[in-house]
Amino acid sequence: MQHIQQTIQQKGVILNICSANEHIPEIERYIRTLKERVRSIATILPFREYPPRLIVEMVYNCVFWLNSFPHRDGEHDLLSPRAIMMGQKIHYDRHCKLEFGTYIQVHEKHNNSMESRMSGTIALCPSGNEQGGHYFLSLHTGKGVLRHHWIALPMPNYLVDAVHRLAATAKQTRGIKFTDKAGNIIMEDDESDADSGLEDEPIPVDDDMGDVYIEGIDVNQETAGVDDHIHNIESTET
Repeated sequence: MQHIQQTIQQKGVILNICSANEHIPEIERYIRTLKERVRSIATILPFREYPPRLIVEMVYNCVFWLNSFPHRDGEHDLLSPRAIMMGQKIHYDRHCKLEFGTYIQVHEKHNNSMESRMSGTIALCPSGNEQGGHYFLSLHTGKGVLRHHWIALPMPNYLVDAVHRLAATAKQTRGIKFTDKAGNIIMEDDESDADSGLEDEPIPVDDDMGDVYIEGIDVNQETAGVDDHIHNIESTET
């Protein structure tokens, strides 16, 4: 640890090590801001229960947009953290086309056969590239895909019911629960879900519905975690 600390100090960064269980107001405020953004997104979605993967993607989306605007106490008054670190700026007409959770049909590779040329997805967040690409959650493979051409459609009722079944399979209760990579519930802040008026009721499951199948997704497979996010993106453009 001392060697790491010396290396960081040589780069002009002062490392201040905190004690176990010590409260860091600045970090806790940032975490609370992120949680509030996630809950704000959840209120506009048609789902009552959320699979863990969808919650992870909501967090990524919030981090993307928080880093896309200058902070009042930041290093620069006009440049955002994303612009400073990556040299990429956000353009409204390219990166603000879709809301998180929108049902999207994306274009896939095709030939002159009768195979489908579109596939169903859920909009996640912009990629941030200059072309205006967007990340989607594929309902055919269960993985993230990067696409540039798409068609936005109303959310079908069968997809809402299927997402609820995915949440039930993952043993998720009503509302948003923040967990770590291992699935352990992170301690809630003072304004916990219990104060929101929502009770953690079991998700009703109709045994007559049979197995859930959403264009190839196996609900019994292990839920994708944080490390499985953009690293497994299919980036084929059409």
